[in-house]
Amino acid sequence: MRVHQLNAPLMLDENTNYGLLKTLEDNPGLSQRDMAKRLGISLGKVNFCLNALVEKGLLKVKNFRNSENKLAYAYLLTPYGVEERASLTVRFLKYKMQEYERLRAEIDALKSEVEKKGLLENTK
Repeated sequence: MRVHQLNAPLMLDENTNYGLLKTLEDNPGLSQRDMAKRLGISLGKVNFCLNALVEKGLLKVKNFRNSENKLAYAYLLTPYGVEERASLTVRFLKYKMQEYERLRAEIDALKSEVEKKGLLENTK
């Protein structure tokens, strides 16, 4: 099964959601700024995606009212969030395996072309 190019934006959003859920599962108290740095995305996108995940019921937000930093939050995966993270992991793995197979076929074709033209003696 191949991911069509029109579905690429969907996969990118799933990739972001997967990254957020995976990161938050191990680091629930991570700031949005730190999440953005770890995932290589904008702070605004992190905020937007976190709000969407909360709205979908995948995350719940806990405010640390007794904290010195009154803006400190913990993002906790709900049971549904844990299930969805597992499902995203399977979809992400399938997508990456398909991507790997496409790249492998492209590499094999390029190696064959290079060897036929005698451009490189050893292309292991």
